[in-house]
Amino acid sequence: MQTQRNHPTNSPQSTPSNAETEFTGLKVFAGVITLTVLATAVYYGLFIGKDLRQIEPVYATRAASSASSAAPAPAPASAPASASSSTAPATAAAPAASAASVPVAATPARAAAPAAAVATSFAPPAADKIPDGPMGDMIRKGEQIFLHTGQNAREFVGNSLNCVNCHLDAGRQANSAPLWGAYTQYPAYRSKTKSVDTFSERLRGCFMYSMNGKAPPDGHEVLVALEAYAYWMSKGSPVAEKLPGAGYPKLAKAAQEPDFARGSKVYEAKCALCHGADGQGQRSGEAQVFPPLWGPKSYNWGAGMGEIDKAAAFIKANMPLGLGNSLSDQEAWDVATFIDSHERPQDPRFTGSVAETRKKFHDTPMSKYGLEVNGKVLGQSGT
Repeated sequence: MQTQRNHPTNSPQSTPSNAETEFTGLKVFAGVITLTVLATAVYYGLFIGKDLRQIEPVYATRAASSASSAAPAPAPASAPASASSSTAPATAAAPAASAASVPVAATPARAAAPAAAVATSFAPPAADKIPDGPMGDMIRKGEQIFLHTGQNAREFVGNSLNCVNCHLDAGRQANSAPLWGAYTQYPAYRSKTKSVDTFSERLRGCFMYSMNGKAPPDGHEVLVALEAYAYWMSKGSPVAEKLPGAGYPKLAKAAQEPDFARGSKVYEAKCALCHGADGQGQRSGEAQVFPPLWGPKSYNWGAGMGEIDKAAAFIKANMPLGLGNSLSDQEAWDVATFIDSHERPQDPRFTGSVAETRKKFHDTPMSKYGLEVNGKVLGQSGT
């Protein structure tokens, strides 16, 4: 009888069953399929992501355009209509710059803008688009007068301010009385003068009040240059149409009566760093880096910024510089009250009597002229 031997390949311990072999094959197949699907998803995902990145700016632009068209136009401004070609804040609680001779670190950059975006449907022409030729030369002259008023219109300026102090970014910035929001609004009747004023007459008033100087005579090159600059800045702006961002924004009525003491605290915390504890600003050599807000080198009692509501609106939208809309409405009202409750140069319309001058030109709760503040009647010193 022949002994039968088991061949190793027939051993159940060493030979996988057909089921096991099929299972292994399925796992390999599933793995291949999975890798293929993942590779495909990654491949198409890159293209989809690219398309979305291309589309996203389009929707962002449309959203910004919709917001701009929906934004209500701010109230007209009564502050000076001149502007400038470099960013510097102004007469109210914020830094201002004399654009050429100040250290770069102290001069706000033209690109700088308030933290809160401003909806506006108009953009003035870029600074490097000023044309060549005689017209371009006059526009550039106006730009330099606007930026360095004390240097380039010395005979008509009586303080340390420049036009750019109240009209930021060279007269471009919305909600800081930009030139493009003012030039096309004239001729216009003004309650301040009780007459229909031309834009040139409006500029003359700026020199008398905001600059505490004297008005250039009609047709003077200083006025022609400033008007040429304003004309160019308004290129493409509709005539006699109030645009969003023109003037200063209208500030809601204060929840509490504006208060000198509260305003003093806001000033100390948010304004004194640039304008000084004494409100006299800061100088660097001959250059006024940050403007004085009261005293003999500031705007006089006849300036629009001497009215609390206008100062508060400017401060709210633009101050501290680069941080516009960071103060609450109440803080803006309080600090504007504090600033405009200090003595400053006499109103050029002074009649010889503070009481009569108040009755004739300052009979409003928005002016402290002729009122007693901290035991002193303002307007009497005639600084």
